[in-house]
Amino acid sequence: MIKVGFQGIKGAYSEKAAQEYHAKQSIETVPFESFEKVFKAVESGQIKYGMIPIENSVAGSIYENYDNLLAHKVWIGGEHILRVNHSLLAIEGASLRKIDTVYSHPQALGQCQKFLSRKQVKIVPYFDTAGAARFVAEKQSDSIAAIAGSHAGEEYGLNVLKSSIEDSKKNVTRIFVIEKMKKLKKSTDGPLKSTHKTSVVFALKNTPGCLHKCLSVFAIRDIDLSKIQSRPVKSSPWRYHFHLDIVGDYFNMPVFNAIKHLQEITTMVKVLGTYRHQSF
Repeated sequence: MIKVGFQGIKGAYSEKAAQEYHAKQSIETVPFESFEKVFKAVESGQIKYGMIPIENSVAGSIYENYDNLLAHKVWIGGEHILRVNHSLLAIEGASLRKIDTVYSHPQALGQCQKFLSRKQVKIVPYFDTAGAARFVAEKQSDSIAAIAGSHAGEEYGLNVLKSSIEDSKKNVTRIFVIEKMKKLKKSTDGPLKSTHKTSVVFALKNTPGCLHKCLSVFAIRDIDLSKIQSRPVKSSPWRYHFHLDIVGDYFNMPVFNAIKHLQEITTMVKVLGTYRHQSF
C-alpha cells in the first residue's frame, strides 16, 4: 500500500486529488496538520508522495509552498489539475430555506460570493473546508451548513443542498506531487518535449540586467516559460528568489543546456523537479 500525504483532514480537496492522481494504484491517504509536515514526511520516507497545492486559478499562488519547495529536499515528480466544485452541505432534514449560517475556509467563501450574497446568510470563516463539514456534522443543527466538496459530505454524512455554487466554473487548483529528492543525471539527450515541465528556482547576482540575462538563456533556445514567481529572501531584505516553470523535460538537451547556462550567471540554481504536464 502506497502512503500519500496531504494537508488537512479527511475529505479535503487535496485528498481527492490524491485519489484521482493515483487512481490506478492502491494507496492509503495520510492527513497532516500543515504543509511543512507533509514535506518532512516525504523527506523522512514516512510517506512516498505528498500532494501539495501550488496555485488556484481564482485565488492565485500558495506562497508558503514555494518557500517549502526551496527549503526541503524533495522532488516534483508529477502535476495534477483538480477541478474545484463547491457544494453547500448540511445534515439530513435541513433545507436551503432554513440555513442562516455558513462555515468554510475563507478562500472557498470568497469563491462562492455570488451564491452567498443571494442567500443573505451569516458567513463564518473556518480553518478548512473539510473541517467545516465535520463541524456541521458534529453540531447536528439544521440551520447551519458548510461549503466543501461533495466528497467531504460523503465522509461526514452530510447531504448536498446545492452543488456547483462557485462563481467560476473554471475554478481549478494545480497540485504538485512531491517525492524524495532524486540524484540528477549528468548527461542528457533528446529533443524538447512540450508534454513536460521543469520547475527551478534561482537567485540573482546583484548586477544590472541580471534577470533579463537569466530569462534570455531560455529565449535563445526557443524554450517557453509557463510561469515566473518571485519570493523574498527572508535573510536579505529586498532580494528575491525566482521560481520558473519551463516547458520541457529537464533531461532534454535544450532545457538541460539552458539550466547549465543559468547556473553560470546566477548565485544559486535548484532544480525542483520535472514532470508530465497536465492540461485543463
